Amino acid sequence: MKKKRVVFILILTIAVSVLGAGCGGNADSTSDGGTGTEILNVSYDPTREFYAKYNEQFCEYWKKESGQEITVTQSHGGSGSQARSVMEGNEADVVTLALAHDITAIENAGLIDSGWIDEFDCDSSPYTSTIVFLVRKGNEKNIRDWDDLIAKDVEVITPNPKTSGGACWNFLAAWAYWQEKDGENEEETREYLRKLYKNVLVLDSGARGATNTFVENGQGDVLIAWENEAYLSMEAYPDQYEIVTPSISILAQPSVAVVDQNAEEHQTTEIAEAYLQYLYSDEAQRLAGEHYYRPSKEEILQEFSEQFDLNMNLVTIDDFGGWDQAYETFFDDGAVFDQIYAE
Repeated sequence: MKKKRVVFILILTIAVSVLGAGCGGNADSTSDGGTGTEILNVSYDPTREFYAKYNEQFCEYWKKESGQEITVTQSHGGSGSQARSVMEGNEADVVTLALAHDITAIENAGLIDSGWIDEFDCDSSPYTSTIVFLVRKGNEKNIRDWDDLIAKDVEVITPNPKTSGGACWNFLAAWAYWQEKDGENEEETREYLRKLYKNVLVLDSGARGATNTFVENGQGDVLIAWENEAYLSMEAYPDQYEIVTPSISILAQPSVAVVDQNAEEHQTTEIAEAYLQYLYSDEAQRLAGEHYYRPSKEEILQEFSEQFDLNMNLVTIDDFGGWDQAYETFFDDGAVFDQIYAE
């Protein structure tokens, strides 16, 4: 285990934050304030700690490569909310969001060039994660798999798929489990999901808010969580939590892209591209692993084989027809999630 990240506890209550990253400034610095060029990374909830360290690493790298001092600021919130903020004027140079669909929405708004998903390796997904259950030490309710989440006495914490990318992954993982269990009987699967969301106490807007509800506020028996969030909670509160790996989960692929229109206006395109490309360096890949993300480089992922369960049964977004189809089916207004939750 790494040194306990006290900052994780301090910022759990913040729904959206902007943090500065060394190398010439803080969150209030601007490019004309004597700190060199500034770029803004608009990201999703659980990446705060990783990018705080990565930004320092990248700034040092860029100074050696170019001689230029830069400042990187970061903004965090639910992935869907963050995507909308960029479309509504948040001048991100890069976005590092929870799912490709949120970046495609920014592309459709005319801010990102088409073909962004092929700009970087692994479908522009430099690290991956999956969905697990976080329970309190002792696992009093004996939660082992998705079936256990629909018991009448189990209180579930998960964020809202309408605003949180992680919540979309949660929903799809649950759907995949019950589809396999029910022989792809959609009505039975819907009934299981109804029971699951009936047990949800609070639909927070983002993954970090849901973690705060479970960890800081002590609500619920189980948190459906990003794997990295679950590990951070265990690191921050030793001997208070356990991770339960469900029999079926999903390969969650957070995506990254340059916001081309903004970067061109800011004259930061070269730096923005380098910032995302450096995520694939060995140093950054190991840093991702140290922050409980699964490196996209197979040889470095294997270095963390004792940390991660690499034999999990994981479906992928392709099993749902890709993000466009999945969003239309499950998360658009009036789609399956809205129908289930209304009922």
